[in-house]
Amino acid sequence: MPDIRTVASLAKVSIATVSRTINGSPLVSERLSKRVWQAIKQLNYFPNTHARTLVSGRSRLLGIIVENITNPFFPELVQSFEEIAVRNGYEILVSSSNSDPAVLTNCVRRMLERKVDGVAVMTFGEEESVLDQLVHRNVPIVLAEFRLEDPKASTILLDYLSGIRAAVNHLHALGHRSIAFLAGPHFLHSAVTRENDFRSAMQSAGLAIQKKWVIECDHTLKGGMAGFAQLQRLAARPTAIVCSNDMTAIGVLRAAYAAGVRVPQDLSVIGLDDIDFAEYTLPPLTTIRLSRSDLARAAFDALRVQIEDPVNPRMLREFLVSTSLVERGSTSTPPAGA
Repeated sequence: MPDIRTVASLAKVSIATVSRTINGSPLVSERLSKRVWQAIKQLNYFPNTHARTLVSGRSRLLGIIVENITNPFFPELVQSFEEIAVRNGYEILVSSSNSDPAVLTNCVRRMLERKVDGVAVMTFGEEESVLDQLVHRNVPIVLAEFRLEDPKASTILLDYLSGIRAAVNHLHALGHRSIAFLAGPHFLHSAVTRENDFRSAMQSAGLAIQKKWVIECDHTLKGGMAGFAQLQRLAARPTAIVCSNDMTAIGVLRAAYAAGVRVPQDLSVIGLDDIDFAEYTLPPLTTIRLSRSDLARAAFDALRVQIEDPVNPRMLREFLVSTSLVERGSTSTPPAGA
């Protein structure tokens, strides 16, 4: 089996140069670095990452905690985050909190036990007490929509309003005046933000909000089906539904089909996230795109700048990710006489 001495001999450099190259030291010239990596590839040599951690004091490991790994949005986010991390010489450790504080506590413990260099907490919920475990251990973290007053914490702000306003204006332009909103669970601050942005968008469009048409659901297929059923029991029903995420919207599509309600002829439906599956529903789902690649890039950049340049007084602490409307087949003009 080749070792670091074999690599050094083939590359005609010192063992120290090989070590510095593997650890990404700026002291190694590009010419020598290229020679070392060519030797590593030729010998099929695998550097000892544990030894590198002991020498450098850094694990080159980033943690990412997501809300619910069964929601397609989050595996897509993890995939984007991993691609960016690996390109930059990091590995990742993934955990899912399932919106459970006790599970989240265990996720954080796993991260700390593995000596991660930083953690992206993409759970979109109320986690402040648990996150203290990371802050008190001086671990850089980045949060989605949640601010912590700590120099090691960064925040990703999500501009839901632009996309939700575009969705409401799109329905308004089609002729809809009766628009419902299936909100996410209120213990998630992201769900509350989306609902508030829907109310703001309706007000800006001059449209009235019916109290009974704003329903709290969970962010699942069953949640969307339950929300649709609740609307169906009302005497006055909306002609369009905006949903807090795509899984809820796909649940609405399923329930509408079972009830004989045609989408979009009888009912227009809009989701939020633009998961890959949204393009392949029947009909294809009109949705508000929240780019996983943009979110992953913001999360990685926030962690890297804290890890690699921690004393920079001008370090950016907040990152903005925007949203936009993607028009597909689940929206149309309201039925005649509606």
